[in-house]
Amino acid sequence: MTITTSSSRRQQHQQQPHHHFFLPFLLLLLHTFSFLDHSVILKTVHAFSTVPRRYRHPPPSISTSTTLSEAPVPFAGVGPRSTWTDMSKYNIPQIETILTEWTANIIPKNINENTPERIALGVENSRELFVDTIIVEIRRSTEKVGLGILLQEIKGGRSDGLGITVVSGLVEGGLCEEQDCDVMVGDSISSVSVLQTNKSKDGAAGLQDTTTEITAMTECLGYDATVEAISSLPPPPSSGQEQILKLTMKRIRRKPLISINLQYPPSQKEPDTKIQLYAGENLRLAMLVRGIKLNDPLAKRFDTKSGGNCGAGGLCRTCAVSVVRGGELLNPQKMAEEQMLKDDTPRWRLSCKAFVGYGMKEGEMTVQVNPRQW
Repeated sequence: MTITTSSSRRQQHQQQPHHHFFLPFLLLLLHTFSFLDHSVILKTVHAFSTVPRRYRHPPPSISTSTTLSEAPVPFAGVGPRSTWTDMSKYNIPQIETILTEWTANIIPKNINENTPERIALGVENSRELFVDTIIVEIRRSTEKVGLGILLQEIKGGRSDGLGITVVSGLVEGGLCEEQDCDVMVGDSISSVSVLQTNKSKDGAAGLQDTTTEITAMTECLGYDATVEAISSLPPPPSSGQEQILKLTMKRIRRKPLISINLQYPPSQKEPDTKIQLYAGENLRLAMLVRGIKLNDPLAKRFDTKSGGNCGAGGLCRTCAVSVVRGGELLNPQKMAEEQMLKDDTPRWRLSCKAFVGYGMKEGEMTVQVNPRQW
């Protein structure tokens, strides 16, 4: 899908390059509100607590600026990200790069998972970059309701309201700025949710809390459609209510980079080779496309006990390597690979089953090619 910016919209942005989103939310009258195939969904969760009358119900323990990763696996090949990995080091400081990289992709309908066709944010350079998901939770009070986010439409001009709108700055004194939220210039708001907790006494039984969550989907919408969707959310909380705003942000980040020093057996009389891979790349494929030979004549197939290349099927062991340093940057072995290499040293891996950057980690590795010839 191609999203372009019309000349009229470009002229409008030249006159008003930034749009202020510093407005109270309007009251949502319907439980389900359809806007350009982007639904606002209402769901209610009941949490019941039986406590004595004399017990004072404590306030909910909610961080005013909590950032979480919604997707435990950012992209294929890296597995779940490590809890100790500082994801901020993968942020891109050049705003010009971010603005040119944003694109929109059509995700086909998945019959097996029963998911409809949808439009999702993506990046042009998917080899080096990826779209991450950040969730920011903000406490909202009756005194201050504005998020204080500047929005700018970078792609749009369509009659159906589709486009790409990103954060262009924060307003001083707004909720995001005051609560030091993890919102960056270049981020795109995928959805905004209002979580409202109503407290009520239930006689001698104790206290009953009812939490209502209303979500406005804003991914791949132009500026006007984004503001209209967000403005449909409920107003600020009244007395005796707790309200949390949950922003699901999409952010372009660079992929972890892994530097590998490849060493050859002395009999091959080849100098060491240095290559760089991005997280999620397969080790065998990366070496083959760079002209590195992995056909070890001393290796035997696991199934036939004879020679021959299985073509990355994990049966021949001709692509086995010895990981001298940086083994923690590879995905863990599965049972089949462990069984095939049980008679070899623990450092050996089948490169056809090895993916670099596991856990969203980057660093350096030393790998010996054709280890049986050492």
